[in-house]
Amino acid sequence: MSSFNRRALLLGLTGLAGCGFQPVYAPGGPADGLRGRIEIAAPADEEGYALVERLEERLGLPQGADLGLTATIFIGEEEVGFLPDGTISRYNVSGRVDWRLTRLSDGTEVLSGSERSFTSYAATSTTVATIFARRDARRRLMVIIADRILQDIVLRADRL
Repeated sequence: MSSFNRRALLLGLTGLAGCGFQPVYAPGGPADGLRGRIEIAAPADEEGYALVERLEERLGLPQGADLGLTATIFIGEEEVGFLPDGTISRYNVSGRVDWRLTRLSDGTEVLSGSERSFTSYAATSTTVATIFARRDARRRLMVIIADRILQDIVLRADRL
């Protein structure tokens, strides 16, 4: 790294510090100590498993958890692409997850929200490939929504 690049980096970091920027996971940051504090309710289906897996990957497994997260998943599919013979060639998968974060000690709601997104997949000429594409699209959707839930929790971590 040249000295010019180092100076630009240091000046940029100084500018961020001056505007009140603070990394959320830094010591003393809003999300410091959040890892391992949230117990996520067991999944009921494949989509729920993908959601929980992503949240636990980012938040860590609960160790002495004092907060509990529950989520309700809603998923819909819409046909959006058609071939000249009328065969469906593409689907949009839309999803919404309503979530609640509560204190395990007394059940008081601390945070709640609703996140939504969509993804899509192509229907192919083989049934097996279409089934796998559909499952992958739903898994990707849950990863997107899990990341949004995590962002919401981290941004409001000072309330925990």
